[in-house]
Amino acid sequence: MIDLRRLEALVAVHRTGSVSAAAAHLHYGQPTISHHLRRLEAETGAVLLQRVGRGVRLTPEGERLARRGEEILGLLARAEAELAAATSLQSGRVRLAAFPSGAATLVPDALALLATRHPGIQLDLVEAEPPEAYELLRGGEIDLALTFAYPDQPEPEQITSVPVVDDPLHLVTPASAAPPDGAVDLAGYAGSGWITGCERCRRELLSLCADAGFTPAIAFASDDYVAVQSLVASGLGVTVLPGLALRAHQNRDVVRRPLAAHRRVQLSTYGAPPRPAAVDAVAAALTEVARA
Repeated sequence: MIDLRRLEALVAVHRTGSVSAAAAHLHYGQPTISHHLRRLEAETGAVLLQRVGRGVRLTPEGERLARRGEEILGLLARAEAELAAATSLQSGRVRLAAFPSGAATLVPDALALLATRHPGIQLDLVEAEPPEAYELLRGGEIDLALTFAYPDQPEPEQITSVPVVDDPLHLVTPASAAPPDGAVDLAGYAGSGWITGCERCRRELLSLCADAGFTPAIAFASDDYVAVQSLVASGLGVTVLPGLALRAHQNRDVVRRPLAAHRRVQLSTYGAPPRPAAVDAVAAALTEVARA
């Protein structure tokens, strides 16, 4: 295999036109350049230079190898630059999926933090509920997903999730029918109409109501937390919403009361570490703003 230092010496002679100029360009002594060139000829078994007067010039074989050498050294320089950019976070692109209320609250704050700390990182964002986000991870369409899970939900196969923060759940009622402050007894709403959200949220609502001793009468279902609150504000039912959904938007005609329940906000990836440094930087920013 050709030694890169010797190839670099040949390329320098090709570019500068002489051994002395190549030595100055590479900050070597002239004897060092001459030694590298002799060793390169021995390695390749080809005559690469010929004397012309008091100088040298490349033979056709030397010209051919020098041109290839420029390509090789250029590729190596680009590879080193890309690696340096990845490890020093000078640049990078991260594809992130986030559930709607997380995309509306945590992601903007994390982007602002990244813009200050790592301005070279570009973030591509797609909104996706956890089941869809897991499929995007498995398909290699995203690098990282901000997801959530309720207690006792199993981890999807081949997905690794790291807990970030607990997101408390709240009973949301019309302001005109606000419960008293303090502990909330869901059983007191057994006769109310209920409004549910996504499928995972619906299962958690059914579980909470079952623990309170009743099966809720589902009046409406919507994945849109703004629409859900509007339905509640109009007196069409009550619901349970996580804190992030209420942080993203709270209708002034509804009242919330905390429950002794939560969902777990987490960062999910596919496959085993290590991950690119830019992905870790985005994960760190999301974790920091979530816990602030």
